[in-house]
Amino acid sequence: MKRETEQREEDVHPLLRKKLGWPLIISTIFMTFVVIGCGFFVWVAARGADALPEALLALESDSAVTVTDDKWLQFDPTSEAKSVGYIYYPGGLVDEAAYAPYAKAIASEGYPTIIVPMPLDLALFGANRAAGVIEAYPEVTHWVIGGHSLGGVAAARFTNENLADIDGIIFLASHPEEGIDFTESGLEVLSIYGNRDGLLNPVAVAKSRTILPADSNFVEIEGGNHAQFGWYGDQEGDLPAEIPQSEQMSETIMLTLELLASIEE
Repeated sequence: MKRETEQREEDVHPLLRKKLGWPLIISTIFMTFVVIGCGFFVWVAARGADALPEALLALESDSAVTVTDDKWLQFDPTSEAKSVGYIYYPGGLVDEAAYAPYAKAIASEGYPTIIVPMPLDLALFGANRAAGVIEAYPEVTHWVIGGHSLGGVAAARFTNENLADIDGIIFLASHPEEGIDFTESGLEVLSIYGNRDGLLNPVAVAKSRTILPADSNFVEIEGGNHAQFGWYGDQEGDLPAEIPQSEQMSETIMLTLELLASIEE
């Protein structure tokens, strides 16, 4: 009986035996990707930073700003809006609502401000999403884009591919990725970072001076760190800040408004 079975297997053409193995191989590969994908989603969910309660309070409309949470987090001035708009990309694995107080403060001065949610809270997966914002605001004639950490990297990537649509870029604890050169772009550029930032590579910031316009404004906030550019709490690997978040963000808001006003002029 055993010999008959072995004989039947030998009678099967080798190519046919090979083909019979492909479904199992494909199934195995597919299941491997499923397991890896599930693991990635679990990792993202576990490491993501939620917005603090004080940030969620800024999602409420008031007499100066109308807040809309739909396709984006939109902060629209209730009075006559200025001609300059501000698009903002969140940091990696950070809930976009964590930047609501910053966006609302900018909008209260008359500048439409839009925080763009990102796939899996990773801006590099949605770097081109600013295009939809620009299309939705035809009344805005000048755009500034900015971002925190990984969000700034993605903002630079979008700007590099859409220079005709962007007049300025703001980096909060961030810098452009390698291969981008804005030296002759004519962009208004602001780069803000804290000297207590445990996550930002100071060498990369220094190198970015060589690929940004000569008149770019670099500001180091004494005592500021990485996480205090958003309202999501402490961040692993960061250094403790030596100033209150209110102080760090007050300077950041002032500098942001100065850049927006320079473009409006």
